[in-house]
Amino acid sequence: MPFFLVTHGRWGDSPQFIAVLDAINVARLRPGRPDRTPEQVPADKVRSSHANHRAYLRRRGIGHSIAVPADQRQHRRHRGRRGGRPPGFDPERYKQRNTVERAINRLKWFRATATRFDKRRYPFTGTITIAVLHIWLRT
Repeated sequence: MPFFLVTHGRWGDSPQFIAVLDAINVARLRPGRPDRTPEQVPADKVRSSHANHRAYLRRRGIGHSIAVPADQRQHRRHRGRRGGRPPGFDPERYKQRNTVERAINRLKWFRATATRFDKRRYPFTGTITIAVLHIWLRT
């Protein structure tokens, strides 16, 4: 199973959030089944959608640190007591999300991955694999 998910052409990354979390499979150091649930997910404001992401994380028992966009905060205040309790947010954990952002930006150093010369998924998966291996071997 690859450690990245390649989608068709112009799909956004937000709808792939749940698919990526479902694909997580971390081998344990001792015998047993692989771990499929991360402890924490620091994500950007795009993932703050209550309907999709927050409810899914809560169902799986995964902690999250997702910033709430200003418009959602304003709507919650406007509704008063009916607006509900704001979701938990840990600013220190939120700062850790830049690790993933930097890894994706490093992939964009390669022209073929940044401009997506390969239009079909299968060849593009190979291009991404080569770029990831190149980055991994250089560090």
